[in-house]
Amino acid sequence: MKTCRYGDIPARLPAVLTVLTVLALVLLTLGAPLTGGAAAAEGPTARVSQAEAGTGGTVTVTGARWRPRALLTLLICGQNMIGGTNSCANGDGRAVTVGADGSFTTKLPVAEPPEPCPCVIHIATVTGEAAAADVTFKVAGHPVAPLPKERSGGERLSVLAARLDGSSGLLTWFGAPPRRRLVVTVGNLGSTPARDPVFEVGTSHGVFAPSWEEQRWRGTVQPGKKARVELDVELSAGAHGDYLVSLRYGDKLLVEEPWAVGRPWGVALFWVLLCVVVAAAVFRIGMAVVNKVRPRTAPAAPPPPSSPGPAPASGAGPALPWFTPDTSPEARTHHQISAPSEEIRPTPKGNA
Repeated sequence: MKTCRYGDIPARLPAVLTVLTVLALVLLTLGAPLTGGAAAAEGPTARVSQAEAGTGGTVTVTGARWRPRALLTLLICGQNMIGGTNSCANGDGRAVTVGADGSFTTKLPVAEPPEPCPCVIHIATVTGEAAAADVTFKVAGHPVAPLPKERSGGERLSVLAARLDGSSGLLTWFGAPPRRRLVVTVGNLGSTPARDPVFEVGTSHGVFAPSWEEQRWRGTVQPGKKARVELDVELSAGAHGDYLVSLRYGDKLLVEEPWAVGRPWGVALFWVLLCVVVAAAVFRIGMAVVNKVRPRTAPAAPPPPSSPGPAPASGAGPALPWFTPDTSPEARTHHQISAPSEEIRPTPKGNA
């Protein structure tokens, strides 16, 4: 009996291990959604002090779990921001910087958005990694309209041709913001017309991620038709180097166009000329100061002209050049005066 009892243990061990393995897999499967929900809860959040307020009032917005030191924008938008930032009260928005702990608190003035409610307060990052959150909010006295029917996604836009139009002018050579126009031929390959599509134009430089800007194109692209779309592209002042202009619609990247921006040599020339002018002005001012403070001295008398031969006697003028010292008229006169006269002897009277 004992032999049979102990002999059954090795036979039951694989079955027990199989049951334990199945239970572990079940627990891991059930724990996966819980882990995902916890990760989702770690995203940025926001809440408001009151769910409704009238125009002219203020509402306090508090956020948590945002990226530290990130710059955020807060906007009141209508129609649940379906039309992008065009449905928001952009002129009455506010900006706030997140604290080191990832939280912020700011007051937002209540303004009527250009679209009817239902409204939301849209919080989004300005630079860096994109993050956003929407809080339901009601503007008292603002009209309410049903949301537009969601599109079935039947429109499918694709780019048939693309180019960058424009050239740099004289002001760009001196550091003005370079501007171009992205001209694309868009075709609708879907079964639903695309009405007033909102494109996103991005510019990137080097290894940096592109910065996107929404631009709405007014028009309709019917199914199976094509249209010419022109969108403005502008860089920051003094930009130069190799840039990449991107265009996307929704989550689909439509086209990328390279853009080689020349260096603004006019700025360097301006600084060189400024340095030369300043250096010349400082030199002139320094010379004027030196000339002003140095002591004044009387001008030296010019030396007397040198004359050939021996110096003339005192009171006599210089000898003429065409006479030698011995034959000049002055020398002759002097010689006659200074010559000894003959002694005159008296004649005896007897001999007379």
